[in-house]
Amino acid sequence: MKYISTRGQMEPIEFQDAIMTGLAPDGGLLLPEELPDIGDKLDAWSKLSYTELALEVIRLFATDIPEADLKKLIDDSYATFEHPEVCPTVEVGDFQILELFHGPTLAFKDVALQFLGNLFSYILEQRGGKLNILGATSGDTGSAAIHGVRGKPNINIFIMHPEGRTSPLQEKQMTSVLDSNVFNLAVDGSFDDCQNIMKTTFGDVPFKTEHSLGSVNSVNWARVLAQTVYYFYSAFRTMEKTGATSVQFSVPTGNFGDILAGYLAQQMGLPISRLILATNENDILSRFFNTGIYGKAEAVPTISPSMDIQVASNFERYLYYRVDKKAEDLVSLMNDFENKGALKIPLNEKFVVDALFVAGRGDTASTLETIKRYKEEYGYVLDPHTAVGVCVAEKFQSSGSPTICLATAHPAKFTQAIIDATGKAVHHPTLDALENAETRCETIANDVDLVKQYLVDHI
Repeated sequence: MKYISTRGQMEPIEFQDAIMTGLAPDGGLLLPEELPDIGDKLDAWSKLSYTELALEVIRLFATDIPEADLKKLIDDSYATFEHPEVCPTVEVGDFQILELFHGPTLAFKDVALQFLGNLFSYILEQRGGKLNILGATSGDTGSAAIHGVRGKPNINIFIMHPEGRTSPLQEKQMTSVLDSNVFNLAVDGSFDDCQNIMKTTFGDVPFKTEHSLGSVNSVNWARVLAQTVYYFYSAFRTMEKTGATSVQFSVPTGNFGDILAGYLAQQMGLPISRLILATNENDILSRFFNTGIYGKAEAVPTISPSMDIQVASNFERYLYYRVDKKAEDLVSLMNDFENKGALKIPLNEKFVVDALFVAGRGDTASTLETIKRYKEEYGYVLDPHTAVGVCVAEKFQSSGSPTICLATAHPAKFTQAIIDATGKAVHHPTLDALENAETRCETIANDVDLVKQYLVDHI
């Protein structure tokens, strides 16, 4: 399996090269040349454990890693999860809830970043050299990435987060990791500012090459690939339980990476009847799927901070498929967005952008109401991001396909929102242990040159 750029200006490369490259040299995102058709494998795959299924899915894409090595990478990555199923699905009211928060940092990002951290180490062991990771986080990516590579030889990690715009516990999960290879930067700006600094730095190809920069954000193909596995696993468990022949997923998303994994699973042959895209007040993505216009707005802080994003980095991958993999059309659209702050896709004959997607918005009031109602009616506490997905899913229930709602984080990470909704905090021992933990973090201006100089000084 070879990998190409959405912008069409690089030669195809192997899987390991794609992982170490992160963002393509032409500024595009990497994708496999072709997606495999797994329609004839569904029955056999449906009977596998999570780690067995992960091996079957990932080995189709990681063809330059011996299968025995890949199996060990996967087994080691998911041995850190506290639930035997890794990502279990539980029934709550009318929905199936896919719990993605049983990893070390209690967020769905662990599913990909435990694997990616081990994958980086494996590749460096094979090839030698060092890796300096530069990442941006709106909340959960940072801590999951840090816990994926902390203490690993020949790797440094630099994580930028928007100062004061993550939950206190999200911030503490990052800044309390004191390993010498971990650097936390609080940027005076929004997540979009952090992401722009990261992309601009990676766009300086000589600088990136000289300092061996790599990415853990979802621009890295391994992130999206690892996340496709839980769509397969949850769909199999739900169809087995309900007797249904297809499912639909509701996904709270800000950066489009998580729902892109579901889109790719469907394109490969998983029977997904519909993808429900859910946003908070930062609704650039839901506006796009309802109007065909993808236009910037000012990011506003909410109680679901990991979704406080107005420029979704993975959206380019979807657009590439939406324009029939024509790189020149994709580049034209991205130039429109860069220069005009908006791009437009024509609606189809049914006046929708894509028949696979429906989209809606759950604002703060409806999110809090949803958390309160599910606690009272079912005794189940949703975190604010999951509650956005559930709130929007209630508008798009289907009689034909069960709805699986992605639970992207443990509610204990969002103390104030849970208290506001239910009157009582939720606890988790992993987080309780952070209360008096020592922290280390540096505040830095929203300036790409200052961040680059910080990297030079600390690599």
